Amino acid sequence: MRYEVADGVATLTLDKPDARNVLDADTMAALSDGLLRAGEDPAVRVVVLAAEGRAFCAGADLKGASSADAESFTAQGPMALVAVLENLLDCPKPTIAKVEGHVAGGGNGLVAACDFAVASEDVHFAFSEVRVGVAPAVISVVCLDRMNRRDGIELLLLGERVPAARVAQAGLINKAVPADEVDAAVAALVDALAKGGPQALAATKNLLRRVPGMPRTEAFAWTAEVSAHMFNSDEAKAGMMAFLSKQPAPWVSAE
Repeated sequence: MRYEVADGVATLTLDKPDARNVLDADTMAALSDGLLRAGEDPAVRVVVLAAEGRAFCAGADLKGASSADAESFTAQGPMALVAVLENLLDCPKPTIAKVEGHVAGGGNGLVAACDFAVASEDVHFAFSEVRVGVAPAVISVVCLDRMNRRDGIELLLLGERVPAARVAQAGLINKAVPADEVDAAVAALVDALAKGGPQALAATKNLLRRVPGMPRTEAFAWTAEVSAHMFNSDEAKAGMMAFLSKQPAPWVSAE
């Protein structure tokens, strides 16, 4: 996997196109390391997950799962994928899946765990696990949280290969665009996100994670504390002052 930072964007690129960017042990370790690195780097505002070749990610390394060391793979592989998905979900920076190749199996989990996902309309997605005798177990945690219930049932049980427009309809991705418009669509998201305060974006991601699962009284109590803390932060004071004086916020003018 390649890790590159430019203009406030950390791009993590899956770079094993000949292997269809499968989720082998090395790739998953590199992804987790890269996500932690980007999350801790104050120069990084947005994280983009991309891939080389005709496949964005073909999911699990089936060769590894069927090898002589299969017992070790099956014991460690699922937990390594859990780590990757949790690092994506917990990354304090906004994450964008830039999908320009086909997606199968566990690759759907990478897409679902990102905050945003844009795909080329000529790529296809498949929850292919049932077709090889396994289940989309780990990735169901993130994928079912994104997708409409009926669509999730259909896509996960049938395992059929479907176009990007179908998974956009299901809610797995934000949009499917012509291949030559993917870069522009991702750039537009990056530009819009750069207008938000870094601490404000991180706090909002935390709200999105925690509030849906909290009892109402607990949610109001906690969010009131968050609100008070944010309004008293240096970032908020600078941002509100800039707004009132009709000037760009400090984090925008610094870009």
